[in-house]
Amino acid sequence: MSPATCSRYRTEGGFTLIEALVALALVAVGLAAIGTLVATNSRGALKLDQHAALASAARVVIATLPHAGAPMPDDLRGRVAGHRWQMRVTPFADRISLVQESQFVPQLVQLRIQGPGGAVMSFETVRLQSRSTMR
Repeated sequence: MSPATCSRYRTEGGFTLIEALVALALVAVGLAAIGTLVATNSRGALKLDQHAALASAARVVIATLPHAGAPMPDDLRGRVAGHRWQMRVTPFADRISLVQESQFVPQLVQLRIQGPGGAVMSFETVRLQSRSTMR
């Protein structure tokens, strides 16, 4: 090849092999980042779905509890919509001093719900039990 022919090839447009490999590497990094983002988003959506199902099951359990100060058993358990649940009612008196003139006694209610996939949600609340209905 003559020097004139060599210089003509060098001035023509196009990509070298190294430029093409660098561009391919950049595209691969971008696709990997997008794949990671999609995987994280789908895991988050699954956890949100599990949390909503546990909260819904907790609402069903709480809706079936006795109302208006009626007595409750100390330990309840069961299944609702494939979720196992357990509720414990214990005196709250060891945490605060009781007011003797009050017509109510505070009780600690602990609810634990486990979904079919193993996810667990726990709730704690205080319930006022009428003294006249205490065992």
